Amino acid sequence: MLIDTHCHLFYDDLKNDLPGVLDRAHDLGVNRFICVATNMEDAKECLLMGESHENIFASAGVHPHDAKDAPEDFVDQIYDLMTFDSMVAVGEMGLDYFRNISDPEIQKNVFRAQMGIAQSLKKPVIFHNRDADDDVIKILKEFPDVRGVAHCFSSNLETAKAFMELGYFISFSGNLTFKNSHLPEVAKELPLDRILVETDSPYLSPVPHRGKPNEPGRTRFVAEKLAEIHDVPLKVIAEKTTANAMGLFRLPKII
Repeated sequence: MLIDTHCHLFYDDLKNDLPGVLDRAHDLGVNRFICVATNMEDAKECLLMGESHENIFASAGVHPHDAKDAPEDFVDQIYDLMTFDSMVAVGEMGLDYFRNISDPEIQKNVFRAQMGIAQSLKKPVIFHNRDADDDVIKILKEFPDVRGVAHCFSSNLETAKAFMELGYFISFSGNLTFKNSHLPEVAKELPLDRILVETDSPYLSPVPHRGKPNEPGRTRFVAEKLAEIHDVPLKVIAEKTTANAMGLFRLPKII
């Protein structure tokens, strides 16, 4: 079994065919999903999916791109959403200096506010980082009791090690499979007990589906690439990453 630890099931391509999406994922051995929010509106959609499907879990948070539009009461809204059993993490939060859709200072303020929520609730975080390594590490260090995952990791080995030293997992998505990617060299140096797998669907569809809308079932291709990189059977990657996700997000055991 594999767990897609980061997918956006509220996008129309996925939401409008959710039974088919979940069936195709099941056929590929992907049986649990974390639907990750990027703002308050889709956090509510994630919650609805999580509360109505036993194999879907949810998060609530504000993506750095959405930070400039965060409602004044977004902190209160996240606290309210986190009272539901299917809510397993705070996020997607973080910093994105590649696009800078939101002002960096606003991004940092919204990031810190969400880290504070996670700290008070003792919940894990899901964070986004693009071209912002130093500032992300600085903010993570301000909340030493918080744990979580560096989603869709794209930085260098030094940054991965810094995140792990702070207690974070490293999650790989479809970009691990891309030709000329530096990520296989990074992944090879990381212990399997600190790695997660995801799709970030509908984005970043892995080889051999690159360029097409992504689906959670394609977590399998990321896992297969990790198996190739670490020279272990796919079963080992599935067991390790599933155990990591179960522990981090405190997911109920499968009966």
